[in-house]
Amino acid sequence: MEIALLVLYGLCLVFILGFSLSQFHLTRLARRAYRRPPAPAPAAPAHWPLVTVQLPIYNERYVVERVIDAMAALDYPTDRLHIQVLDDSTDETVALAAARIAHHRQRGLRLDHVRRPSREGYKAGALAHGLLHTNGEFIAIFDADFVPAPDFLRRTIPHFSAPDVGVVQTRWTHLNQPDSLLTELQAFGLNAHFLVEQVGRTAGGHFINFNGTGGVWRRTCIEQAGGWHADTLTEDLDLSYRAQLRGWRFVYLPLVAAPAELPAAMDALRSQQFRWNKGGAETARKHLGRVLRSGLALSTKVHATFHLLNSTVFIAILLMAVLSVPLVFVRERLPGFKLVFQLASVFLLALAPLIYYYFTAWRLAEPARPWPAFVPKFLLFLAMSMGLSLHNALAVAAGLAGRKSAFIRTPKMGLVRPAGRWQRRYRTQGLDVRTVLEGVLTLYFLFGLGAGIHFGNLGLLPLHLLLTVGFGLVFYYSVRHNRLAA
Repeated sequence: MEIALLVLYGLCLVFILGFSLSQFHLTRLARRAYRRPPAPAPAAPAHWPLVTVQLPIYNERYVVERVIDAMAALDYPTDRLHIQVLDDSTDETVALAAARIAHHRQRGLRLDHVRRPSREGYKAGALAHGLLHTNGEFIAIFDADFVPAPDFLRRTIPHFSAPDVGVVQTRWTHLNQPDSLLTELQAFGLNAHFLVEQVGRTAGGHFINFNGTGGVWRRTCIEQAGGWHADTLTEDLDLSYRAQLRGWRFVYLPLVAAPAELPAAMDALRSQQFRWNKGGAETARKHLGRVLRSGLALSTKVHATFHLLNSTVFIAILLMAVLSVPLVFVRERLPGFKLVFQLASVFLLALAPLIYYYFTAWRLAEPARPWPAFVPKFLLFLAMSMGLSLHNALAVAAGLAGRKSAFIRTPKMGLVRPAGRWQRRYRTQGLDVRTVLEGVLTLYFLFGLGAGIHFGNLGLLPLHLLLTVGFGLVFYYSVRHNRLAA
């Protein structure tokens, strides 16, 4: 039994190491790309094409007016711009949207309030339905919490000059990053994706993904790739892979920002994490075989494999975490396996590539900050990621098993000030079994921490400390935000 436990623990560490090494390689590619002089911006087209801006909306009464106003402020020829508010709402969002649309129509803008009889297909269904009612050559998509700069289209559309470019994706920035530790840590993780991972994938000629918002599609690319599908919760990742497997090229612009809100409450963060991780697993189930059978370069296949399976790292983290506490006692019972434990600890070097990856992103995002400030933020981010591993692992397992679930939107708060007022805006769903289990796991890892100290076995102490803090933070925020929303 002890041997099986050691083997399973080792396999988890091997998978995490493989994921870390892929991020290390992407970081190297990104750093080389940043050292090269930036390419000159492409020339503006002689005739600006017709662009449709799609705004998929569902019960976003606190931000719907802001996003419509932001689209109406886009600096683009009025006769070449069509704005679709794809409104599936069932609350006062409908009336608020209608009023802002009427206001901007009086200014001569073309805005349509598109309503469907049902919410079939959720966001993917709304986007597909909108395409039936527009003749736009290019389709810009923004979620309800985004506030792009007026020059967004003038900076992105010229990059479609090459006929094989199917998507231009921009970098998310964060309207409410300083609001709390929760938003600071989310920004820390997202910055690594947008400042390092996407840049590295692009520089290496590997697959990237449209991030669901803050980007522009060539309509022909959407249609030739098979259109929007609603069989995964990440319709953006799904269509991205179908398009790139058909030879379409994606352009990523890290210097063009698309500001947006970060989830301010743990309940909202959970719904977002569930959707992203379950949808990622569903997309891997759908496309990984096609990627491996394709004629792509081996390096691109490897990176695509880790890209599609990146959410499964949470299963490995959870298993490793749960097994680590019994390992404290196994080491005491099997002193002859001391060398095995020492060899296993080598895999903790998986942390080194991740430090390199996140430190690179942190320096790009916050170049003026002294480097020691990185250490506590990285450790807290690592702890929080571990603390979410139960929630995310269950989402991944459901996705890999093909279990269907509804598309749960992430509530947006509209950046209400003073801080704290947002809690009364959306009620949470209450404390569930997962939250209780996260509280139990906090005590479980605290026990492992104490056991390691008792036996003088300090090798797993840093891991158990991070796990205790991470699960404790997730449990604390879940309880606190639930009480504030009551």
